[in-house]
Amino acid sequence: MTQDDKSVANRLFFRIFQASNILQKQTVSTVGLTTVQWAVLGALSRSGFEQGIAFNDLTEYLIVSRQSLDGVLKRLEREGHVFRVPHPDDGRARLILLTPEGRAYWQSLQPRIHDFYAQGLESFGFDDMVSLLHYINKLQKDLASIQAKEKITSDLNE
Repeated sequence: MTQDDKSVANRLFFRIFQASNILQKQTVSTVGLTTVQWAVLGALSRSGFEQGIAFNDLTEYLIVSRQSLDGVLKRLEREGHVFRVPHPDDGRARLILLTPEGRAYWQSLQPRIHDFYAQGLESFGFDDMVSLLHYINKLQKDLASIQAKEKITSDLNE
């Protein structure tokens, strides 16, 4: 990697960091949710999750830590949006579900969410959005492989 490549990579990762911080700030002020709360409610509202999703499966789906997810779920439970029930196949595990109030709350947010998307992607055409999604998917895959390489290296050193 040349010095120019390193400089561009540094700027790229810094811009991703900044965009993430702006996204977090704007979702709270515009929609009233943190990005993790938004992701949890959105995931639980998806088709196929009506009967709930296991806690561990939700952490993997959202790519968040157990601690982060547990804290968000506790807050959403206090607010009456989600609840946990015993897993029918594993008594130690819990399924996470939207409450009827949580589902209604999520539906009530849809106009604000769609307005947020429209404003946040105002300068993007359809092809731009598809391209950005493609590149973010590639970046996510590459970043995930770094974690796998680190684990392999640490396992070999043990």
